[in-house]
Amino acid sequence: MGKNEYSVGGRTLTVSNLDKVLYPATGTTKADVMKYYLEVADVLIPQVVRRPVTRKRFPDGVDVEAFFRKDLEESAPEWIPFGILTHKESTNRYPLAEEPAVLAWFAQVAALELHTPQWRFGQHGYPDNPDRLVLDLDPGPGVGLAECAEVAHWCKEILDGMGMESVPVTSGSKGIHLYAALDGRSTAEQVTAVAKELARALEADNPDTVTSVMKKEQRRGKVFIDWSQNNGKKTTVAPYSLRGREHPTVAAPRTWEELEESDLRQLEYTEVLERVAEGKDPIARLGAEKQDRLSTYRSMRDPSKTAEPVPVDSPRDRSGEDPIFVIQEHHASSLHWDVRFERDGVLVSWAVPKGPPLDPDMNRLAVQTEDHPIEYATFSGTIAKGEYGAGEVEIWDSGTIEVEKWREGKEVIAVLRGQKDGGLGGVPRRYAMIHTAGMGGRGSSKSDNQWLMKFMKDQPEGESQAASTQVESAEMTLADMPEPMLATAGKESDIRLSRKEGEKWAFEMKWDGYRILAGVGGEKVVLSSRNGKDYTDFFPQLRELAELVPGGAVLDGEVVALDDDGRPDFGALQALHSGDLDSESVEIRYMVFDILALGHSGNGGQSLLRTPYEARRELLRKTVPEGDYVSVPPAHTGSLAEAMDVSRKLKLEGVVAKRLGSVYLPGKRGSAWLKMKFQIHQEVIVVGVREGKGSRAGGIGSLLLAVPDDKTGELVYAGRVGTGFSSKQLQEMEGKLGEKEVGEASISDVPDADRDGVWWVAPELVAEVALAGRTRDGKVRHAVWRGWRDDKDADEVRWTDELRQ
Repeated sequence: MGKNEYSVGGRTLTVSNLDKVLYPATGTTKADVMKYYLEVADVLIPQVVRRPVTRKRFPDGVDVEAFFRKDLEESAPEWIPFGILTHKESTNRYPLAEEPAVLAWFAQVAALELHTPQWRFGQHGYPDNPDRLVLDLDPGPGVGLAECAEVAHWCKEILDGMGMESVPVTSGSKGIHLYAALDGRSTAEQVTAVAKELARALEADNPDTVTSVMKKEQRRGKVFIDWSQNNGKKTTVAPYSLRGREHPTVAAPRTWEELEESDLRQLEYTEVLERVAEGKDPIARLGAEKQDRLSTYRSMRDPSKTAEPVPVDSPRDRSGEDPIFVIQEHHASSLHWDVRFERDGVLVSWAVPKGPPLDPDMNRLAVQTEDHPIEYATFSGTIAKGEYGAGEVEIWDSGTIEVEKWREGKEVIAVLRGQKDGGLGGVPRRYAMIHTAGMGGRGSSKSDNQWLMKFMKDQPEGESQAASTQVESAEMTLADMPEPMLATAGKESDIRLSRKEGEKWAFEMKWDGYRILAGVGGEKVVLSSRNGKDYTDFFPQLRELAELVPGGAVLDGEVVALDDDGRPDFGALQALHSGDLDSESVEIRYMVFDILALGHSGNGGQSLLRTPYEARRELLRKTVPEGDYVSVPPAHTGSLAEAMDVSRKLKLEGVVAKRLGSVYLPGKRGSAWLKMKFQIHQEVIVVGVREGKGSRAGGIGSLLLAVPDDKTGELVYAGRVGTGFSSKQLQEMEGKLGEKEVGEASISDVPDADRDGVWWVAPELVAEVALAGRTRDGKVRHAVWRGWRDDKDADEVRWTDELRQ
């Protein structure tokens, strides 16, 4: 079966291969799975709404290895909402299952299992405290579902005594999940502690039947009460989710009476469908009620007294229509402008006291108010005295809105296209609405509704010159530069699996140099390092960008020094940076691999951050010609093996794989860019110098290294490097390190054997070594010196992905 388009709840969904068998033992197809999720949507969605959904996908059926997916797939429809979570190593966009069409799309990509945490996203996009406690009763070898049911009743007695009504769910696998509702006043840590204490208490009373210990060897003949799934970072398979077992079983909510039945067993999806059709939903009381987004608006207005529209029905469906905006000038007790953007059938609204800004250097306070009905977009007139918002309202501008980013409760970036005679001047305007409580924390309750309305420096084509006369001849500055997007360490299997899902990749060479962003505008070039340092004067050769790109741009690339064979020489680049070589004796080349903006703040520049990588590369090729010091190397679209072979022949570091459909995420490290290196390079902090012996007597023998701990940030000893230095480098190091000498070590875990003949230095200088890996005790293995990294700060250093233990 080929691809077909279907309408699901007003959404258009492209589906394919509906006759594909996902459960061979029962012949259950993708169409059956999709039908199941749509038919249980009314009972499933209340359990998962506003929870980030981690999916376990089985693209080739349950008989073939599956994989977990956190990040929202690049191929996902644009209408699927998502929540953003920042983890230690990445920032992920998790889909939110708010409507049946999302469940249908899960089925389309064979996401059979849906896993969610015990908390939901709150009003402003942050995780709330958990709203439920869960106990996972897992039978060890020699016990089964009947024993789990017995332990579940014991748990119920304790929870009843705490005033917590609980609901059992046969997990669809081997055991039982037990849920109890919470009022949201306790943190995940507090709930975990309570669950752990409950498990330990039952273990103490029933040591032959119950265990609370994670070790599998202690579970034989017992039921393990897994209390840890209340951890805010963990997930549990959602009630009503299918399971990827031999048969299409379901995590099925049950009654306590059912748990007493002698023939208790796991239920298959057809049985669950029958139960739902009969109105059986034992876990309904734990589900989130669907919010009426206009309830606050209605509660503040009397339809018999106000001229404003007060619809009785819920927000109306505008699927297929262009989203709209309206800005109203409101002469109430104080003059302000009401800015309203359409979202999910309502107008999300802010009051802006001084009106929308038209200057990129000016931010305006915006106070979020209640959502308004769509009908309000055409309202103008008088709100009667004594009523809420009394005064005159007139439309300042209105039209359509193109949303580039909508992070619920945190940030909105959108282009507004108003009327020819409207207040925006008849040209498209790009704005950002930024929640101030998101700038460094949750914020206080007083600031929960306070935002900033910002006129973006990067404006769409068509902006009038009059709106930006004050920056007409403005030059690019360091402050205009975004943070660079970062790559994650990857493997060949990552690419293979992704391509199996239909995703396409390009492969760029990994250049051995300094990551540099170049801003071109106003006949000036600004160069910014990865951590925002100004490198403009350090590479004067790159001033030619002003001639090559006269219209202005923001570029991303790598500055390399080339040897006589035209290959990158990191040592020469490092020597240039340290002043050992002058710029005329080193051949510098800027390898440009991305374009982040066309134009600049002085001519209404166009941001390309949300433009797919493939389109950015095409624009880059057309925009940046070859120069004496500037090149645009090709991106290979063949196989990874072919790209790696080219990299080896050129004696480069490896390749960087990039998804063709991915957008540019400043400062983020995600799965859309994967770096694959032949040799592992690690940044380190030099903390000590060991005196040399033999041919190095009287000088430096080796350097003692440290790398901060990922969690605490405290320095941890990482071993020594004693090879890879030239004689000249060793001589120059003595002076550089001598200036940093201190009386005491900055770390305490250096073994006595490595302290012999050591003098200590302040932990401020960053270097880079090549190595074969890490030893069992976490030290560098076969480290070779590569050079100083004066472009990096010590607080940036962490173990690379390949070396984390």
